[in-house]
Amino acid sequence: MSPKSSRAEARRTRAAIVEHGVRLASVEGLEGLTIGRLAADLGMSKSGVLGHFGSKEGLQLAVVDEAAEVFGREVAQRADGTSPGLPRLLALCSAWITYLDGDDVLPGGCFFTAAATEFDDREGPVRDAVTGLSTVWQHDLRRHVRLAVEAGELPGDTDADQLVFELTGQALALHHARRLLRDAAAADRARRAMARLLGHALPSPDRAAPRRTPAAGR
Repeated sequence: MSPKSSRAEARRTRAAIVEHGVRLASVEGLEGLTIGRLAADLGMSKSGVLGHFGSKEGLQLAVVDEAAEVFGREVAQRADGTSPGLPRLLALCSAWITYLDGDDVLPGGCFFTAAATEFDDREGPVRDAVTGLSTVWQHDLRRHVRLAVEAGELPGDTDADQLVFELTGQALALHHARRLLRDAAAADRARRAMARLLGHALPSPDRAAPRRTPAAGR
């Protein structure tokens, strides 16, 4: 095998490990993500898995990065084509609810909601990565709130920080109701709650757009 083919195969193997890791961690948590479990699931040796990441923490960080790619594809990118400000904000919230509601993307639901609960009182690079990505998401929401205010689409006295705080609260309530309580109406409740906060109905969820789950490979 040529060096180029060998590198390509290594990239494919690493991608397969990370994609399976995201699915596993969405159900069992990042701490439940072990080298041994991944090796057994994928028919690899422990050293073969570890060699791609160097440590369990390296594996966890790679999984967090992949989960961010999934979130971006399933939420942020679904709002592409909408105008900045209120239209984009409404589209983002609609896609966010759709993502939180189902397990057709990840079997354990929202990776980051679970990871935030798991790592909120810990210190270290994994917590920093989860916190950083959450901060970027909230910054994006606040930016569109402020653009909506500037455009007259939201009241001039709208507090962007408060509004994003309350939208996030509704998302967390949806995750709790959907995952723990198995409330089939949770997404509809969240949609109505966010609509009240924003003063506008959210667009209908787009379930027709094609999805590529981590299991499908790159």
